[in-house]
Amino acid sequence: MTRSARPRSKQFDAEAIAHHYDVSNDFYTLFLDPLMVYTCAYYRDPDGKLEQAQADKLELVCRKLRLQPGETVLDIGCGWGGFSIWAAQHHGVKAHGVTLSRQQAEWASARIKREGLEGRCLVEYRDVRDLPADARYDKIAAIGVIEHVGISNYPSFFGRVKQMLKDGGLYLNHGIHHEFHWKPTSQTDFLYRYVFPNGDLSGVSETLTEMERAGWELLDLENLRLHYARTCRHWAERLKARADEAREMVGEQIYRTWLLYLTCSSVAFASGSIGLYQILVQKQWDQTRGPNPPIREGIYAGW
Repeated sequence: MTRSARPRSKQFDAEAIAHHYDVSNDFYTLFLDPLMVYTCAYYRDPDGKLEQAQADKLELVCRKLRLQPGETVLDIGCGWGGFSIWAAQHHGVKAHGVTLSRQQAEWASARIKREGLEGRCLVEYRDVRDLPADARYDKIAAIGVIEHVGISNYPSFFGRVKQMLKDGGLYLNHGIHHEFHWKPTSQTDFLYRYVFPNGDLSGVSETLTEMERAGWELLDLENLRLHYARTCRHWAERLKARADEAREMVGEQIYRTWLLYLTCSSVAFASGSIGLYQILVQKQWDQTRGPNPPIREGIYAGW
């Protein structure tokens, strides 16, 4: 994917998200894990199952954000609410997720009610740009969102995220980036046309540059490329194993399109033409009275 020449409006973004994510909640249950996490898993066990790897990814994000009970957390592009619900359940935060998919919001809201998390976790069908100007959070995560923002919109996006963070707050950006040797191919044309109409990938250095220009301080960067290669392979295998059900739900064309896209994505991550990075940054503030410097070992303590 490369820079899109199409204008980026709220309506265009909403339609593009609906094109991919509103196919059918039941369809996605065929190949996702029970938590309905549709982003790169984290395989602590090389031979681990998708279900555990997705739970471990959610926990990794929580640990990197150093979540504390009572904190407020914004989950931008929250999907089916996996991270918001996990953070509220396991770390005692008050989580707020926003998504441009109506079906995702409905599914997440029903799960929140079933699990008794009302008042501690909220998922809304809402554009993050429409949140109140005075909205403030202790921590913010955007997991699998940057691919949909549009490179030309990076300055306004990162600026808005920074505005919503309290001083000293942490922001985790988890997203796909292309490498500098990346070239457009028939595969990327296919993805643009049939899978991700608003997809737009930058190099990770370009993303970091825009973050620095917005005034963020980089704390940590981790490459999870091979984790995503395995995730996409597991998704493709699970979808293929339930091919008859998928065809009945969404038809032959969508089934074959999604199977091809997941298979091609696994190959692209495995070959290194695209990568997956978690970037942790902090909103700079006067640290003369701040806490002791954080240490990376704390992220993995107790695992």
